[in-house]
Amino acid sequence: MEILRTVHIFVKSLFVLLLCSVGDGRESELNYVTCGSLVKLLNTKHNVRLHSHDVKYGSGSGQQSVTGVENADDANSYWQIRGKPNHPCQRGVAIKCSQSIRITHMKTGRNLHSHHFTSPLSNNQEVSAFGDNGEGDDLDVWAVQCDGNYWERDEDVRFKHVGTGVYLSVTGEQYGHPIRGQREVHAMRSANQHNWWRSMEGVFIQPSQEPMRHDEL
Repeated sequence: MEILRTVHIFVKSLFVLLLCSVGDGRESELNYVTCGSLVKLLNTKHNVRLHSHDVKYGSGSGQQSVTGVENADDANSYWQIRGKPNHPCQRGVAIKCSQSIRITHMKTGRNLHSHHFTSPLSNNQEVSAFGDNGEGDDLDVWAVQCDGNYWERDEDVRFKHVGTGVYLSVTGEQYGHPIRGQREVHAMRSANQHNWWRSMEGVFIQPSQEPMRHDEL
């Protein structure tokens, strides 16, 4: 299974920057986030990375919580970029602007998810991690909003929830025990400064290429 294969790569610390370009003569895939890539996503307004762990919400859906953390080295902040249910994207192919994707938490195998529950701190829409072994439901799907043709690695993008029309956001509210200091991640109706994200550390996959070592750790 693709996500388990990626976990195996992580355990062996084979993080990479790929140093070759696509054979068809197009601009190098190094510039883009590609299908199958394993990345950390930084909220550029609040300087926190999208994070999850096996801690459930005490209210709302009771599903696995999703938060934002300042620590850039936390292994629970890695997410895999995948195609939507029953429509897998081709491994290593650049993600298009407006493309619908799933964002799967590496450690727990649950998908970034939203639904009509109220978030615990800000009373926006709850964002959770849902499913099992990378499979959940149609509310796991997000559309990448960016300016060009493809999701570029160094640009700020938004993630719009396909099922409910909201944007993945952070507005700064902090949790107490047991996840003290972590920020609430939620979803908002409006596109604004709180819902810009950028891909950061990770493994970026190219077609027919195996990842090589990234020296981050």
